[in-house]
Amino acid sequence: MKKGNLALYVLLAMILGVASGWASHQFLSADQLKTAVMLYGLLTKIFITLIKMIIAPLVLFTLIAGIGHMEDAATVGRVGVKALGWFLLMSIVSLLIGVFMVEWLRPGVGMNLNVGEAVTVPSTAGFTLEAFIEHLIPSSIIKAMADNEILQIVVFAVFVGTAISMLEKKSPRVMELAEEASSIMLKVTEIVMKFAPFAIFGALARTVAEQGLPILITYAKFMGEFYAAMGILWAILIAVGFLFVGGRMLKLLGVIRDPALLAFSTASSEAAYPKLLAGLPTVGIPRKIVSFVLPLGYSFNLDGSMIYCTFATLFIAQAYGVHFTTAQIVMMLFLLVITSKGIAGVPRASLVVIMATLTYFGLPAEWIALVIGVDHLLDMGRSATNVLGNSVASAVIARWEGKLEDEAA
Repeated sequence: MKKGNLALYVLLAMILGVASGWASHQFLSADQLKTAVMLYGLLTKIFITLIKMIIAPLVLFTLIAGIGHMEDAATVGRVGVKALGWFLLMSIVSLLIGVFMVEWLRPGVGMNLNVGEAVTVPSTAGFTLEAFIEHLIPSSIIKAMADNEILQIVVFAVFVGTAISMLEKKSPRVMELAEEASSIMLKVTEIVMKFAPFAIFGALARTVAEQGLPILITYAKFMGEFYAAMGILWAILIAVGFLFVGGRMLKLLGVIRDPALLAFSTASSEAAYPKLLAGLPTVGIPRKIVSFVLPLGYSFNLDGSMIYCTFATLFIAQAYGVHFTTAQIVMMLFLLVITSKGIAGVPRASLVVIMATLTYFGLPAEWIALVIGVDHLLDMGRSATNVLGNSVASAVIARWEGKLEDEAA
């Protein structure tokens, strides 16, 4: 299934899902509607279960392989430290914008999806420093993988990757194994994501069948408010660009335009990578910095994905009447900063991260179904945002290094 075809299938799935859900809501009897809702939900449940199946090995192997390649950053030294510091700062900014906007606009409030259901509300009692440290370190990596404890898997992978980088010969066989396993899991993920149109159809059909067409107003509100939040992030990134590179930022935006549109239309920031690699040196960013910062950024600087993770997670919580305390939100931000670095470059990685966050707080992973139906439309925006974020990062690092050159003719 090619990317263009997948986008078409997703669009058709959304239209058919809404139409089927409306028809079921309007014309089926109560018993028939119950059966239809179960069947629609089964499609989404299969997709969610498939994602659960791949989470643990995906995070483990991609992170070990990624840290193994970070020894390149160590050789670059100062540039690597500056780049990673910038990526961390912008990740925190993106997450905070998502939190403030969703808490201010509250798009999920009033949906009351938990009416008549027993909902496990997160408790602050277990969120002590001692409990967190105990939960952070895995007593067994096998158990951590069996339970899909993402944070524990990340800790184990960091230790393994660091140990490999400290070995004189860098353990090439283990690194080769991690890279091969990572490639296999990425291919498995690609296969699983081909089932996405069916899951989107099922999620929208079930939601509309249960709630009726007015639920689409809530979705429109959710998407509009998320794009408004992303607009604020764009304004901040562009303002930072002007602060560091001045009027050159206008030409940088001209170079970014086509790659960003490509990322938006394909819902894949990776699709824009070749154009960015060729285009950024034309505005005076040295190729050696571009060729270093861009690949690093595609793994560690996903601004659009970060803002979506907080916005969508809290939207889901609001829809089900679950309230997060300030302490829990801070914990969620910390969790998202770490887990999002382990699965960068994975198709629909944000869904995996949001599911892991929900389960960490004791909430059903199945609640992710609430956003699956419109995720593709949101993925388009966050992919374009990732392109802008990595381009600005390249310009900022070049300015910090005093390496901005005269623009290429």
